[in-house]
Amino acid sequence: MEIVDCKVPYFSQWESPEMTLAVLSEGASALHRDPLWRDSGAETIEEYARWAVNVCGMACLKMILAARGELHPILSLARSCTGYGGYVINEADASIKGLIYAPFVTFVRDRFGLAAETLTNIPAAGIPEVLSEGRFFIASVSSAIRWPDREPPSKGGHLVLVTAASRESVRFHNPSGHDRENQADVVMPLATFDRFFANRGIAVSF
Repeated sequence: MEIVDCKVPYFSQWESPEMTLAVLSEGASALHRDPLWRDSGAETIEEYARWAVNVCGMACLKMILAARGELHPILSLARSCTGYGGYVINEADASIKGLIYAPFVTFVRDRFGLAAETLTNIPAAGIPEVLSEGRFFIASVSSAIRWPDREPPSKGGHLVLVTAASRESVRFHNPSGHDRENQADVVMPLATFDRFFANRGIAVSF
């Protein structure tokens, strides 16, 4: 399969995509400077900053929905997904756990009519077959995938949207890429992707 031009719109998990390096160096507090935070659907800047570091999965969903012509604020998606159990909020320490795959699958089926399936123990070489069925693949990878020349400290913990794959390479949108080159339509050798890939994710189709 040849990697062809992508038609899936790109969205960052922050409203201003160029905020990534500031978030990496300063933490979520850097997002208090995001001038576009209201576009997220958050009621306050504090709510936005708290959630934005946890919504890579919602960014992937926002991109899938945008590919069929729907645009949803990312925090609206997160709130709805939380209602299904896709995120668990600990009010004691303000932590957010998620994305939890099984409730997410139910959420996107009920709210958007999407077919979704949790996949585990899938090798990177199996991704082209997943996509051959007309699906997207929300893949669990290390967030260090933004630096493909480095060795990741671990696999998983971050979600990217794989839009195409062949036996040699994959193409994906990274919600927390730090520059244009590693944000949208990133094409990476399959063997390189495998170093970051946790062998699990969610297949989604219209």
